[in-house]
Amino acid sequence: MALQSKHKVETAFSMSSMTDIIFLLLIFFMLTSSFITFGLPVNLPSSETAEIVMQEVTVSVSKDLRFSVNDKVMPREEVREALSSLLAGKKGQVVLHIDKDVPVEYLVEIGGIAAALEANVTIATKPFK
Repeated sequence: MALQSKHKVETAFSMSSMTDIIFLLLIFFMLTSSFITFGLPVNLPSSETAEIVMQEVTVSVSKDLRFSVNDKVMPREEVREALSSLLAGKKGQVVLHIDKDVPVEYLVEIGGIAAALEANVTIATKPFK
């Protein structure tokens, strides 16, 4: 006589909680990867408030006056054309990564170009230590 239990143990494992965790990790890494910049090496100036801004367009000016727009190195004369093509017909966010040893005239020039294209201009800084 074969006796069978009415209560069978379920041996299946639910993967829904694991997929939720993987999905949240994926979103976290996608969001934080946009805050990392790989442009020219720039020694940023310090300020009391250094907040993180979402970077649509990044303009970098290094100590030796090399210019780059979105990690593409170019001559100073081509920065206006590059910004106008990237910001064509929309109000964008331009983040300036300008070395603290670069003369202010370059900061004003690049900021003026971006402002003329109706972009919001932000200067990247590092916090005081």
